[in-house]
Amino acid sequence: MSAPPTAAAHERTATVLETDLPARLDRLPWGRFHSLLVVALGVTWLLDGLEVTLAGAVASALKSSPALRFSNADVGLAGSAYIAGAVLGALVFGWMTDRLGRRKLFFITLAVYLAATAATAFSWNLASFLLFRFLTGAGIGGEYTAINSTIQEFTPARVRGWTDLGINGTFWVGAAIGAAGSLVLLEPHLLPADWGWRACFFVGAVLALGILPMRIWVPESPRWLLTHGNERDARQIVEGIETRFRGAGHALSDRDLHLLRLRARGHTPLREVFHTLFNVHRQRALVGLSLMTAQAFFYNAIFFTYALVLTDFYQVPGDHIGWYLLPFALGNFLGPLLLGRLFDVIGRRKMIATTYALSGILLTLSGYLFEQQMLDVVTQTIAWMVIFFFASAAASSAYLTVSESFPLEIRALAIAIFYAFGAALGGIAGPAFFGRLIDTQQRSAVFSGYLVGSGLMLAAAVIAAIWGVDAERKPLESVAAPLSSVADSAE
Repeated sequence: MSAPPTAAAHERTATVLETDLPARLDRLPWGRFHSLLVVALGVTWLLDGLEVTLAGAVASALKSSPALRFSNADVGLAGSAYIAGAVLGALVFGWMTDRLGRRKLFFITLAVYLAATAATAFSWNLASFLLFRFLTGAGIGGEYTAINSTIQEFTPARVRGWTDLGINGTFWVGAAIGAAGSLVLLEPHLLPADWGWRACFFVGAVLALGILPMRIWVPESPRWLLTHGNERDARQIVEGIETRFRGAGHALSDRDLHLLRLRARGHTPLREVFHTLFNVHRQRALVGLSLMTAQAFFYNAIFFTYALVLTDFYQVPGDHIGWYLLPFALGNFLGPLLLGRLFDVIGRRKMIATTYALSGILLTLSGYLFEQQMLDVVTQTIAWMVIFFFASAAASSAYLTVSESFPLEIRALAIAIFYAFGAALGGIAGPAFFGRLIDTQQRSAVFSGYLVGSGLMLAAAVIAAIWGVDAERKPLESVAAPLSSVADSAE
């Protein structure tokens, strides 16, 4: 299909660039550069895991706080406020990332997160807490778009799936830090009653402050620079990376490098963005939307209310929640780490469909056992560890799918749109919905919510199996041709 007239008119007058820089990035072996990139940028997932875990771990403290006195519904509402902020942040910052560059935005979004999570510690009532959680989510949502697009565009194609899933799995390192921090800071003999939960929210601010200087050395994405006509800077960045590898003893062959021909453009009009997403690539859009929605509901509905299930149905003391979050986080971390390579070897479609289907089936089974009161707190925790071993890999693959399935010029905004749709449909309503189900004190009501989550995961598995993209080990430009690409026969 042809591009909208506005874009077509611009492309007729733009300079054509011929470059092998994307192919040169894909031929690189994994090295210190990639490891440092993962640490400096992948911390986003760790921070999100920290925030989500803290929200659950301090739930009991928020309910007993003299200043806040939250109900279960208020706790669920706070989770929804965080997700709502992430939705808006993803859309606004995602649009800015494609226009202004990856590098500028991953500094801005980290600063927004840092300020907002620190401010949460000073909340004085429900309204202020919701506002600061909303702004914290906005920073994290913006981080997702800038960070995922940057890492995708630097990672060699042959390990892109494993790298992406492994980075997403660090969410659960943050979850473990949040759980461990809550065990210490919520200890009643350490801090006054209303100080512990406030101190917890400073943990994320301290981590963000520490990681901010590490991002200074991360360069702009050469692929983004090329589409905006800045070939000189793009070439300088790639040659600098190659120099590091040659200095470390790696031989880099210049044979069989694929040449790409691009027309530079200043930006992509929103009309063309939506034309590309929902017309040219409508099947991919359906896959991305189904995967993001299912995993958002599955995770946010269950994890945001994890502490409430433990306290209300298993009588776990609020200051002991962290002990049950740690094994849960371990299962979630190991899933993407151990299964990630299979997404590059066996293939995207097979692995995505398998992990989504297993997650849905296992949740249905454990939900039934919960409803029949056949589980105690230990076996419930083990069941969740097994379920989310697969669900964590499934959720990570959703972000991988939407970030590699669409053209380079709209990659960040595509991530934002599908993240926003999925989070709005599955994430915002999920925590509030489950909070009310738990308030009924009826196991059958909670089980009905689990069945909704399971049904969404099974539906997403079928859609991925039929219309998923076989993107494993392929360059980004062959998975989805850039909008600015020019055919070899073009004048």
